[in-house]
Amino acid sequence: MASLRLGPLLRYVDEETATVWVETSRPCRAEVRCADGARGSARTFQIDGHHYALVPVTGLTPGTTTPYEVLLDDGRVWPEQDSRFPPSTIHTPAHGAGHTTRVAFGSCRWAAPPAGDHDPVGPDALDTLASRLAADPDADRPDVLVLLGDQIYADETSPATQEWLARRRDLSEPPWTQVADYQEYARLYYESWLDPEIRWLLSTVPSNMVFDDHDIVDDWNTSAAWLAEMRATPWWQERLLSGLMSYWVYQHIGNLPPSELAADPVYRAVCEAPDGTDALRAFASRADSDPASVRWSYRRDFGGVRLLVVDTRAARVLDEQHRAMIDPGTAEWLRTQALDRTEPYDHLLIGTSLPWLLPHLIHDIENWNAALSRGERGARWARFGERLRRRADLEHWGAFPVSFDGLADVIAEAGSGPAAPATISVLSGDVHHAYIAEPSWPEAAPSARVLQLTCSPVHNSIPAGMRIGFRLGWSRAGRALGRVFARHARASAPRVSWRKTGGPWFGNQLMTLTLRSRSAHLTLDQATPDTTLHRTTSRSLS
Repeated sequence: MASLRLGPLLRYVDEETATVWVETSRPCRAEVRCADGARGSARTFQIDGHHYALVPVTGLTPGTTTPYEVLLDDGRVWPEQDSRFPPSTIHTPAHGAGHTTRVAFGSCRWAAPPAGDHDPVGPDALDTLASRLAADPDADRPDVLVLLGDQIYADETSPATQEWLARRRDLSEPPWTQVADYQEYARLYYESWLDPEIRWLLSTVPSNMVFDDHDIVDDWNTSAAWLAEMRATPWWQERLLSGLMSYWVYQHIGNLPPSELAADPVYRAVCEAPDGTDALRAFASRADSDPASVRWSYRRDFGGVRLLVVDTRAARVLDEQHRAMIDPGTAEWLRTQALDRTEPYDHLLIGTSLPWLLPHLIHDIENWNAALSRGERGARWARFGERLRRRADLEHWGAFPVSFDGLADVIAEAGSGPAAPATISVLSGDVHHAYIAEPSWPEAAPSARVLQLTCSPVHNSIPAGMRIGFRLGWSRAGRALGRVFARHARASAPRVSWRKTGGPWFGNQLMTLTLRSRSAHLTLDQATPDTTLHRTTSRSLS
């Protein structure tokens, strides 16, 4: 009999449809049956000896909550027998505008150690959220959990994973204690998502995800020189292709609605083949050789809330004279989706793993470094700029000045006019602290309230030096020092100015936006040693 290796993960949910992702021990038919009669089934597909299904569930009733179970070849495998958690449920939104949408988000999660082991980075914010929801199943819960990158760390493996790797290969050979291939990537997902609290949470709260650098490797696509060096190593090609393949399987396909999946030629080819490995590997190779031919970015609508999740890693243009955070095709897609009023929206959320608005000193240093690296001060300074860029992770939106201004222009255009939303929020992570920043335009300011909402980490370390650096970056002294760097780079001023209006907050944490009609409310909850969530801030944004 087939067994459940990983999952279920509740991914896409709308008023009448949902998708549930599972990994199984062998080929089988996976079925989801809901208490209200809704159901769906799918045959598994195979990738590198692993078996998966993304089950479309139809016939759901809008505005209801229904428990569900998972069957493999008619044998029930979920909920687990004697589970200490409440039943996994699918909650559908009601038709039309006016209902409340709760969007929780964060990034950067090391897998928590086994229960009872010392956790060197403190309690996991997702574990803590799961415990709170399990203790009170009727409490308000997120309608979607948006995970903004570094869901796994391919380059920073745990002691347990390193022991497992050592049984497979010689760790004195590259890539050493980092993961090397698809099987090792799968191990990272098991370690992260078999955590009992996380497994239950992801089975009952829908999730959207996007990669950041550590899902592949630190500083992924930081520059053309970096990429050339990586491609010259004997291990990089397999690492990258395995990373993209596993991301597609474990994260990406669940982001998409069933209608898009049905029309996706890669998904069809993988599902129809006895073994989809070659088809998926060919897709990953194309994504590597011609990044502009693949779009990892995606759109989700939740009633009056539009979420646009933007790929800021694979979609980069790395030519120093034409550097861009997102390629022209992705930039046009973002603008088109933001301006599409076919289905009106009250709130626009732009998910980008890397913050748009950083502390002023860090932004100015990144802008200065970008100018040096493209040769504004000569070849010697350019070589120094490249070394510094890698050492200091100078690769956020500020390091791509044209893209920084381009995003400002899209936000201004989307936030203006009679159909403008009430709020536009840029949701980000990466920087291991949380803060709120608000931009202002010197002219033609949007009528929508615009915010940068940054929340990180979910479960990771926050070194003391990082805390000091970010506090300095937001300070008056930091702003003055940043202007010195800007003058040396002969850099033009950005399209917008901005100020910090909340934070910085440090800890393992999650932000939640509660959106209803034209109103927006933000909360920040931090995990505490007694495994509760402490509400650090709560404020209206509209």
